[in-house]
Amino acid sequence: MKKDTQQLLRHWQEAVPNDRLAHLVRDTARAYTRALQARLAQHQVPFGHWAFLRILWHADGLTQRELSARAGVMEPTTFAAMKAMEALGYIERRQSPENKKNMYIYLTAAGRALQKKLVPLAEQTNQISTQGLSAAQVQSTREVLLKLLENLAADERQWSDPLCTHFKPPGPPI
Repeated sequence: MKKDTQQLLRHWQEAVPNDRLAHLVRDTARAYTRALQARLAQHQVPFGHWAFLRILWHADGLTQRELSARAGVMEPTTFAAMKAMEALGYIERRQSPENKKNMYIYLTAAGRALQKKLVPLAEQTNQISTQGLSAAQVQSTREVLLKLLENLAADERQWSDPLCTHFKPPGPPI
C-alpha cells in the first residue's frame, strides 16, 4: 500500500522517530515528488517527463543515450518518454546528417514554453517545504545533504575500484 504524506509524517513522528536516516531521506523525497506531481498534473505534464524537460531546458540537442545518462534512467525508459513527449508536441527527434545512427532530442516551442509554467511550481514546492525554517537552517540542511552525497560518492568510488577487496564501515550506524 502506498503511504500518503500524512501517513509518512505520523510514521516518523510516532512509530519510528529514530529509524535510519536513509529511510527519512527516502520518505522526504517521496513527499517532494508527490507535491510536485500534483502541481504538474494541473498542466497535464506527467512527473516522468519533468527530469527530461529540466535537462533539455539546459542542454538541448542531446542524444537519447546522453539524456538517459543525465536523467539516471535506462534507455528504454527514455525512449518511451521521448515518444510520449513527441506526441504531446514538447520535443522533436532528429538524426544528424553526419551520423544517422544517433537520434538527437530538441525542444519545440511548446516544450520550451513549459519552463515558464513549470519551474515556478517546483520553486513553490521548495518554498512550502522550507516554511518555518530560517535561512541558516535551510543552508545547514543543504550542507548536510551535500556532505551525505559526497560520502556516498566516495563509498561508490571505493566499491568500483577493482583493487578494493573488502569493505570497512566508517563507524557506528546512524
